Amino acid sequence: MLIDIGANLTHESFVHDLDEVFVRAARSGVTRFIATGTTVAGSEAALRLAGLHPGTVWATVGIHPHHAGDFSSSTAQHLGELLSDPRAVAVGECGLDYCRNYAPSGDQRLAFEGQLQLAADCGKPLFLHQRDAHDEFLRMLRDYWPSLTGGVAHCFTGGPAELEDYLRLGLYIGITGWICDERRGEELRRSVASLPLDRLLLETDAPYLLPRTLSPKPRTRRNEPAYLTEVQRVVAECMQQPVETVAAASSANAERLFRLVSVP
Repeated sequence: MLIDIGANLTHESFVHDLDEVFVRAARSGVTRFIATGTTVAGSEAALRLAGLHPGTVWATVGIHPHHAGDFSSSTAQHLGELLSDPRAVAVGECGLDYCRNYAPSGDQRLAFEGQLQLAADCGKPLFLHQRDAHDEFLRMLRDYWPSLTGGVAHCFTGGPAELEDYLRLGLYIGITGWICDERRGEELRRSVASLPLDRLLLETDAPYLLPRTLSPKPRTRRNEPAYLTEVQRVVAECMQQPVETVAAASSANAERLFRLVSVP
């Protein structure tokens, strides 16, 4: 059974049919989910959703770099309180994004460092975002790494050299439908060919990154957890592994990293 380790299940596009989304996912063999928190309000919503689906949904708690301007000492305190909930299994989505620069780089660094400290304090792993900031991102991670309990490079899209840096540090690698995109996924496919099974995690990043290799094509462009099996298929092809082996490895890695347990 697959675990979608990164899905934006509180996104407005799921408001009207989330129960059906879960049913379709289960039919595809996707039975557990980690709902991504990207703001304080979004993290609270992800935790509420986890509370409605114990043993099936967990949550991340954090501030995405796009919203880094919202981070402050009071925000950090609030996030720390949310992270005390056992349904919160990771700090993030956090990191650096110098591609779109929706927040100034200085604000991004402050927010990222604050969340690195939160992860060190609470003992939970990191759910990480990085775009066009590899060197600085890696330096900041290295500074805190001895105090951290691991993390995942969410939606990894880089090449073999970047992958090797993350593997050497000790990160898990999250693979999304980006790998199914013939326009921009070639470098990622080369990287995944050398990705060890014990570092692999599968995710949809739904409702984003609908796999372009899906056939037949869905009626809408909204991605959802049921389509994680297509990411699994393409990853297995790149790794030259049976799809069952890829699924088993990803699920075992998710259970290990996020310490997934049912909370009454």
